[in-house]
Amino acid sequence: MAGFKKLIFVQLISWLLFSLVGVFFFATSFDSAVSKAQQSAQVMVTQYIKEKTMAEVTPQHIRQALANGNVFSTFIVRDFSGDTVLNVNTHSPLPFIAEIIESNINAIRPQFAVNVTKDIKIEFIINAQSQAQLLQQAVIMMFLITALLAFIPVFYMKAIYKRLNRNVSMTVADAVDMYITQNQVTDSIENDFNAGKVQALGAELAPSFNRLAHFLKSKQEDIQSAAQSIKQEAYKDVVTGLGNRNMFVEYYEQHIESSNKKSFGTLAMIRCSELQVINQTRGYQKGDEYIKSVSEIITHVCGTYTGGQTFRLNSSDFAVILPNIPAKEAEHFGDTLQARFTQYQQNQELSSVANTGIVPYETGKPLGEILSVVDNAMSMAQSKQANAWHIQRESDLINNVGAGFGNQNWRKVIHDVIEAKRVSLMMQNIMPIGKNVKAYAEIQARFKTEDNQMLPTASFLAMAEKLEMAIEIDKLIIDTSLELIKTRNFTEKFFGINVTASSAHSDQFVIWLERRLLKDANIASKLIFEVSEFGLQQNIKASKRFIDMVHRVGARITVERFGVGLTSFKFFRDLKPDFIKMDASYTRGLEEDKNNQYFMRLMVDLAHRIGVSVFAEGVENQEEKHVVETLCLDGVQGYYIEKPKEI
Repeated sequence: MAGFKKLIFVQLISWLLFSLVGVFFFATSFDSAVSKAQQSAQVMVTQYIKEKTMAEVTPQHIRQALANGNVFSTFIVRDFSGDTVLNVNTHSPLPFIAEIIESNINAIRPQFAVNVTKDIKIEFIINAQSQAQLLQQAVIMMFLITALLAFIPVFYMKAIYKRLNRNVSMTVADAVDMYITQNQVTDSIENDFNAGKVQALGAELAPSFNRLAHFLKSKQEDIQSAAQSIKQEAYKDVVTGLGNRNMFVEYYEQHIESSNKKSFGTLAMIRCSELQVINQTRGYQKGDEYIKSVSEIITHVCGTYTGGQTFRLNSSDFAVILPNIPAKEAEHFGDTLQARFTQYQQNQELSSVANTGIVPYETGKPLGEILSVVDNAMSMAQSKQANAWHIQRESDLINNVGAGFGNQNWRKVIHDVIEAKRVSLMMQNIMPIGKNVKAYAEIQARFKTEDNQMLPTASFLAMAEKLEMAIEIDKLIIDTSLELIKTRNFTEKFFGINVTASSAHSDQFVIWLERRLLKDANIASKLIFEVSEFGLQQNIKASKRFIDMVHRVGARITVERFGVGLTSFKFFRDLKPDFIKMDASYTRGLEEDKNNQYFMRLMVDLAHRIGVSVFAEGVENQEEKHVVETLCLDGVQGYYIEKPKEI
């Protein structure tokens, strides 16, 4: 298209130049014709005045004698003294083009004739109207003819150009398609040209296509390398460096589910039981360290098996694939993991580390099906003891015996804990800041199996909530706490007891709790019930009934994990809690986080205005404690202040 525009420009310039030359030619011809007419008129007028006297020179006579007067546009007769005797003016305007030419070359000028003996002086201008009209017609015809000659070829060439461009484009496209199809951007096409496969373009294009081939090949290699790099980043877990869930799914689909080779092996899922607790009480940095340590243990044990693969599926779950490992050997894998987890648990003073669910697999087993089965095995392992493992037998898989058995086993375990009251209590003090501040010790529950093995607390409470048994667990903890306070004579201390939102919103539980506290009225005033902010938000009316009852019997309320939700302070004025406990996420790195400092200071000011004390939890070092003190909070809790201990 750029070439076509250039062609139009060249033709336009040529037409203008040619037109200028034509105008110059016609102007010269017009000047010559006017000069000849002037000479003829001069002879005519001179001859006329030789034979006439002044009295005989009249307009009528002039028209009759001098070609009816059409020869002149102006005819002036003067006497010897210069006075005008006769003025005949038949001037008519020249056509536009002739007037332009005349004004530039001054071709038509006045002429003079004198008869001295008869005192006649004549001034005249010839009439060039007819010559000017002929000139204008000639110029217009010239412009039209030259325009047609200049631009008709242009439009014809445009059609040829478009057709040629389309033919060339289609030919090149066909050649490229043939080349890519037959050579896959790797081989030379020179032989194809010589063989006549793409003769439409000519063999001289073969070197260009070869250069294109090498260029595309290099680019293809760069793209493949970049894509591989992006894939590695997308399939990599940031914290542990292991393959993530995407990598696990791709590996399973390629090597197990869709594999043409028959194979078998073991799939294990490892779930970290303490991640949530560590994040809340020790901070997310400690949580990441915990996850890294667990991944190192799993990777080390997995590395002792040929072809073993380890993946991190989500925040707390790992997956291990052990090709060609039978169930008997998988039991040894579970024992080894449990031993390593128990050792780490003792070193880090944790209640548990992780549980393991194990299932066998065969080629062609759908991923969704096997994940459902291994999740059942995980539930079974969690219901046993800390760091326990459970293998789902092949016979169970074939007969579908294990389906849903994990939940059933959990229900049995939780029921046994409630019936046998197998709960032990720990406590963690909140250190008051200031002399007039009253703080308390938070009671934390631990649960045991019938073999006196410690169950993972977070998993136990989560399953109790899932199976709608949380109210019975809350009753067990409250009963055990009240009995302990009475028997140990702790009536001078204050204790905090956690209550789930489902219990706080249950009318039956509220009635039971009120009666239970009225039974030990002297102890009720020493109790503070902790409910999460998020839980209270789920049912404002039920939350208000629960808090009103607690205040009625003399106990108090703490809203824990404050700041996670979007509760307004109108909500707190209506519910009137006694304490709020800032979520540990606000304490972590507080010495460097100015936004959290500002938010916490704002919460302290607002809370103090309505008579609510503010505590900080998850304090892990001296710097965090110092900042909390400068922000005027009322108390601090965390591993730096005191670790949980037996009552």
